[in-house]
Amino acid sequence: MPDRPYTILSCSISLDGYLGGATEERLVLSNDADLDRVDRVRADCDAILVGAGTVRDDNPRLLVRDAALRERRRARGLPDSPAKVTMTRQARLDAASNFFATGDSEKLVYCTSQSVVTARRRLAGVATVVDGGADVRVGRLTEDLWDRGVRRLMVEGGARVHTQFLTSGVADELHLVVAPFFVGSSAARRFVGDGAFPWNPGHRATLAETRQIGDVVLLRYALSSRFEDRTDEESA
Repeated sequence: MPDRPYTILSCSISLDGYLGGATEERLVLSNDADLDRVDRVRADCDAILVGAGTVRDDNPRLLVRDAALRERRRARGLPDSPAKVTMTRQARLDAASNFFATGDSEKLVYCTSQSVVTARRRLAGVATVVDGGADVRVGRLTEDLWDRGVRRLMVEGGARVHTQFLTSGVADELHLVVAPFFVGSSAARRFVGDGAFPWNPGHRATLAETRQIGDVVLLRYALSSRFEDRTDEESA
């Protein structure tokens, strides 16, 4: 098996399996205590990956928020926050968005070969643009991240990215947080799209942990033989 980072997929969903609502307004699915948990997981990673759609729609900063966690990273000779990674087909990205404009860590953009010139023009000075080939495939992307020194990767969505990582078999762990309400609209975004997933009725995923965090529940699944049975408190 080629070398690749230990990969954690992380997301929050409604009781009916949606990542957000049916409108452009951002739907809060987590709570403060769970956001603190996510912060600890982030602080233990070398890079955080989101899709270009998430960069456009949610405008995330993807930074470690807690000062003590940032200090621990500095003590290890690391930047305050992990590197930021995104993948895109058409390079429709704004260099002024939070993804690029916040934090001092490295920003990497994997794009299709046909979009490399456009991406480098739009993101000159704010990111390293990597030619991902005719189609950006997550297997090849994770191998390249390994070559760049990324040993632990956190993937935070969106749906297309989660689907690609899960169907490609390059995820080691899944953190699925369930919020206590329904979205109730098929126009909303689901957690994953259609695909041939390795986990099915004949091959069930292994539930490694359940944890109530206020009014949400964390379901932590082991997805590969590399699964590390440790909590975010132990790794922080």
